Amino acid sequence: MFKEITDPIIEWAGEWGLLGLAAVSASEAAFQPAPPDLLVIPMVLGADSSLDILAIVLVATISSVVGAVGGYGIGAYAGRPILERFASDATVARLDTLMVRYGSAGIFLAAVSPIPYKALAWAAGASRMDLRLFVVAGLFGRGIRFGMEGLVLGIWGEEFLGLMKDPLAWLVGGFLGLLLFIPVMGWWTGLAEATDSE
Repeated sequence: MFKEITDPIIEWAGEWGLLGLAAVSASEAAFQPAPPDLLVIPMVLGADSSLDILAIVLVATISSVVGAVGGYGIGAYAGRPILERFASDATVARLDTLMVRYGSAGIFLAAVSPIPYKALAWAAGASRMDLRLFVVAGLFGRGIRFGMEGLVLGIWGEEFLGLMKDPLAWLVGGFLGLLLFIPVMGWWTGLAEATDSE
């Protein structure tokens, strides 16, 4: 189901280069589900120079934060009903805890991680978080996320593609990903439990 929604978006945007990347990055941070990483990664791998990679990272970062400001506006005007309509009760509880406990650091965490950035943008708008802090945290978080993709793939792109064909690399990568995923998911799950106990 997810791929049925995201594939047409990515296919359309891929034909428009940086303009398509900007559209996907901005709209994903406000309302749609296709992550810009699905464009950033192949664009970086196909880039001809470091300046091209820098342009890709900057477009993805800036347009994502602009879109998140749109998501903030959606939250400010639509309020909690939009969160409660599109997110589960547990996710809403986690986002509330993230906002209360971490503030702008929570925005940074969502911007740099797989936490749903758009939902946190809605929550930030609904709670009227300081917009300047929201933007700065988003710029840092999104900049690190897309910057790391640009840096790693820009430097080791060929080696990365070679590793993708090696079954042992898949095994090691999957194991390392699992080691990272377990504590992150434990922390994310714990946010809902913290809300229940408060």
